[in-house]
Amino acid sequence: MRLLLLLLMASLTVSASAQPKTDSTKNDSVPHTKFASLPLKPERQVQFTTKEGTWMSVDVSPDGNTIAFDLLGDIYSVPINGGKATQITKGMGYETHPRYSPDGKKIRFTSDRSGSDKIWYMDFEKQDTIQLTKEATEDFPAAVWTPDGNYIIASKGRRLPKLFMYHKDGGGGIALNDQLAPLKTIDPFVSPDGNTVYYSQRVGSWNYNALLPQYQIGTYDRKRGVINTITSRYGSAFTPTLSKDGMWMAYGSRYEDKTGLVLRNMKTGDEKWLAYPVQRDEQESIAPQGVLPGMSFTPDSKFLIASYGGKLWKLPVDGSKATEIPFEVDVALEMGPRLYFNYPIKDTSAALATQIRDAVPSPDGKQLAFTVLNRLYVMDYPNGTAKRVTNFNFVEAMPAWSTDGKQIAFVTWSETDGGGIYKATLGAKPSVTKLLNEEGVFFQPAWSYNNRIAFFKAPKRLFKDAESPFFSGAEGELVWMNANGGTVNIVENAGNYGNVHFTKDTGRIFLNRGDGALISVRWDGTDLKVHARITGITTYGAVADGHDDHGHGTANSNDETELSPIKYVMGKPIMKTTDAVNYCMLPQGASNREPQNMPTPAGTILMAPVGNQAVAQINNNVYVITIPEAGKTPAINVGTPAFSAFPSKQLTEIGGEWPAWEADGKKVHWSLGNGHWVYDTERAKFVEDSVKAAKKIEARRTADSVAALLKLGPDAKKLADSLAKKRTDSIAAIYKADTALAKRDSIAKVELRKKEKYTPQENQVKVYFAKDIPEGTVLLKNARIVTMKGDEVIEGGDVLIVNNRIKQVGKSGTITAPPGTKEIDCTGKTITPGFIDTHAHMWPFWGLHKNSVWIYAANLAYGVTTTRDPQTATTDVLTYGDMVEAGMIPGPRVYSTGPGVGFWMYNLKDLDQTRNVLKQYSKYYNTQYIKMYLVGNRQHRQWVIMAAKEQKLMPTTEGGLDYKLNMTQLFDGYPGHEHAIPVFPLYSDVTKTIGQSKMAYTPTLLVAYGGPWAENYYYTTESPLKDPKLNRFTPYEELSEKARRRAGGLGGWFTPEDHVFKKHAQGVSNVVNNGGLAGIGSHGQLQGLGYHWEMWSVGSGGLTPHQTLQVATILGAEALGLDKELGSIEGGKLADLVIMDSNPLLNIRNTNTIRYVMKNGRLYDGNTLDEIYPTPRKLDITPWTKPAPVVTTDVKE
Repeated sequence: MRLLLLLLMASLTVSASAQPKTDSTKNDSVPHTKFASLPLKPERQVQFTTKEGTWMSVDVSPDGNTIAFDLLGDIYSVPINGGKATQITKGMGYETHPRYSPDGKKIRFTSDRSGSDKIWYMDFEKQDTIQLTKEATEDFPAAVWTPDGNYIIASKGRRLPKLFMYHKDGGGGIALNDQLAPLKTIDPFVSPDGNTVYYSQRVGSWNYNALLPQYQIGTYDRKRGVINTITSRYGSAFTPTLSKDGMWMAYGSRYEDKTGLVLRNMKTGDEKWLAYPVQRDEQESIAPQGVLPGMSFTPDSKFLIASYGGKLWKLPVDGSKATEIPFEVDVALEMGPRLYFNYPIKDTSAALATQIRDAVPSPDGKQLAFTVLNRLYVMDYPNGTAKRVTNFNFVEAMPAWSTDGKQIAFVTWSETDGGGIYKATLGAKPSVTKLLNEEGVFFQPAWSYNNRIAFFKAPKRLFKDAESPFFSGAEGELVWMNANGGTVNIVENAGNYGNVHFTKDTGRIFLNRGDGALISVRWDGTDLKVHARITGITTYGAVADGHDDHGHGTANSNDETELSPIKYVMGKPIMKTTDAVNYCMLPQGASNREPQNMPTPAGTILMAPVGNQAVAQINNNVYVITIPEAGKTPAINVGTPAFSAFPSKQLTEIGGEWPAWEADGKKVHWSLGNGHWVYDTERAKFVEDSVKAAKKIEARRTADSVAALLKLGPDAKKLADSLAKKRTDSIAAIYKADTALAKRDSIAKVELRKKEKYTPQENQVKVYFAKDIPEGTVLLKNARIVTMKGDEVIEGGDVLIVNNRIKQVGKSGTITAPPGTKEIDCTGKTITPGFIDTHAHMWPFWGLHKNSVWIYAANLAYGVTTTRDPQTATTDVLTYGDMVEAGMIPGPRVYSTGPGVGFWMYNLKDLDQTRNVLKQYSKYYNTQYIKMYLVGNRQHRQWVIMAAKEQKLMPTTEGGLDYKLNMTQLFDGYPGHEHAIPVFPLYSDVTKTIGQSKMAYTPTLLVAYGGPWAENYYYTTESPLKDPKLNRFTPYEELSEKARRRAGGLGGWFTPEDHVFKKHAQGVSNVVNNGGLAGIGSHGQLQGLGYHWEMWSVGSGGLTPHQTLQVATILGAEALGLDKELGSIEGGKLADLVIMDSNPLLNIRNTNTIRYVMKNGRLYDGNTLDEIYPTPRKLDITPWTKPAPVVTTDVKE
């Protein structure tokens, strides 16, 4: 019996693993909606009937009777003269660009039904659907048949597509023009004789604020392999389409600000305009479906069939009037879930700190030093109470223990005194000593085993004058001094070095270098040794690094560091970039290259104090790696630790920051949010060895049993197989009948797997802080109140606020205020809810913080009381958000997605890994939101939405200048969309779908996709340099850099009609008028005033001023799941208000006449941000204000 049971278990295992994956695409004569590689199950359906469509590619059947076209990701057909459309494909797969085969028996199309973009075709004779291409990480903007029907020529690539030729029966194909490295080639079309391929071409993938021309038409000779360019139009030339007789070529070109179709006589070369204006082209975005929608000539070559104006048109080549081809489509879109969660804002007196920073264990691991809200704490670990080390009221950071565990070195920053480096003595007689009396800024102290402290040092000015995280560390030096004080000794220029640390080899200083190298030098900086280069996973990638300024130009720069995406500034690793734009938008510099998917170099590598192991942080995971002595530099990749060149192990499943060793080199610590972990490497090895031994014994026992059974003959084996099948069927039936039992068994199996592996010790470090909630009662009287309860406007109304909540709203005289209420007369003024910025990049300083943040002050002064930063690059925002909530920094409510779930960080493998990635945000960062940033193909993106639903996260997405991406993210149920959908116009098929889906559309028109950035319009029509309020809240260099001269990537001057933001605003208007959600997102372009520019831009497309204000308040609140707390003026909601001198309902530009701002019950002067109520106090702007030069000469010019 035991023998049969063992065989039964083995049979079950084999049976489960051998099950083939099924896909309905095997027979698509009747389209199915279930695809094996698209894991997301539709939960909603959007239904409507439409007679217009957005961005429809068309093709005419060889017999001239039928048109195939795409609409909302499905393929349809309609008679050549119009009528009711027949749906050919359906389901969640996004399918585009249909092309009939020359014999009319097949339709080729592009689809992501297999989880990523591939070329497919339907064979009507065989009633089958064939997948032609296999790549999982490529895009296919378009493809076309050769006239003989044997080959398909496709444009393949993610940023710089090239021409590839595939045989219809399969194979890997061949690249036709791969020698043209920076050239992008899309929209292929083959001449009727099959000898020439025509295509749209340009250098690079796209340009922000593009100058024309962007594209020209190229040709490829299939016989000789010769390429040529056959146009030179200023307005570009693109999407070539040839007639069946070879007489005509139609293509698109821009004239002034609109697109038209040009017809070329291929015999004479003469050209004429065939239609103008037509569909606006996509030459200023990535053009994932071509620069224009696909077109087709009729078989007799007398007519061109094209789509524009949302309709299908038949255009005679003789220039006579075009005829509309009417169609009607019954749309039934399958969509993913709607992720909306109501996030409460609690009025508790205290809050648990979200993040501990720089946590480092004492040498014996019994104590933990860390910072919370930029104040230094120490606790007995793991069960002690955290206690402040000092009573300083300025920034404390980067603690380092003495080797005896009795002292801590740390650095400080004060807005008045600059930086400092201190030593705290713990124990019965605690004391704090300033180690260095000279001025400066100091980073990363490390305590050596011979009682020296090394650190990075630079002039105070370097950090004092810095206005963003992207300051230069070029003046910095790596230095050391005796732990008891004394002379400061220079080791080396700070350069591209970081993470200074020590082992018990007291003769050397260990460092990291920007190429993922672990290095060491002597105390005088000589005898540099490279111990290892360590890399991790190869991320999914979407662009190569777009930064052109690699490093600081120091003497230690080399080719490896130049190519690395990481650099060190004052010892801290950061991603290379020029500014915030490249962190939150696709870097334009990368448009000249395909993604360079290289293994990610380690940002932190710390050699163990003893032994030959190092701990490394790569992206957000922590590893332990054996570092050999090899006589040369080993390159160790830990992307798959089992295949590393030397023993390595990934310690984290969810992620981690600030890895650190205990002194014995056996335990590793790291933190995430306010969680802290300890990994015992010896204990982990013991558990792992024990499990391996047990499994080996069980495997041997099973093998012996199988051998014994086989000796009994085939009948015994047949009987065992039969019993195994019966048991499998029986278990399946039981689970089907009892889903609760199935769930319990599944959970039990997961728990069993957990017991079979070592789990590091995890503890939550709890430090509470007092929340800033004012006390008092105030009555705002006699105002116009735009409540945002529908269209309600109360003329002559009062608002009663108690502490931080609105108590009552009504007509003046109807509210009885309690005794002691402060009354503020608002006669003639308009009150709206506080403005909500749903896309606010507000990046203060990383690593070492400051106590004042000009960015926060600027936004609050301009009425922005709530912000959501979608992609913060680092986790520093968690501490800044707590500081605002504690009242330590004036600013809006700071919500964020934390660091983006982005292409540069991950390469998702399955749903379980995706769940772990998102657990960082739901459990440890408590962000409520994530930014899904081009993290992978369609399958990957569906894993993210599935995990987000489980963890009650509301993801938003990066638009990526990619209409196809935008639509698939919409269909998958993503509740937020960032940046403009680059296609214009958006017709009712798209705006209805967005409206019904409740996907919040934040277009960030100041950095508009598909045309010039709207901020250029305002910089050339406004006078921000002379704005006193803006100058008060914006550092001189920041404002001058943006407003004094504009060129290059920032853009410059464009004619008013060339601007696209008013066009995109029409799409926003249509979404809102279809019941949809939208938000105002300033993108951090010009802090404070930029929010109003964005609001005015969004309102320029047809929204009324009241609707525009709704987008800025209640719709934005709903987009963030905060509409139960914010976004309208009604009893019980939080007291976030904007009080304006002039009426924005008459002119939306009056939003910038702010007299007062109230945030959480505190009332501020709108011009100065001085607090008026309840605690009158002045705002100190000196930290970011530099004195202007005084005129001391007689020079006039």
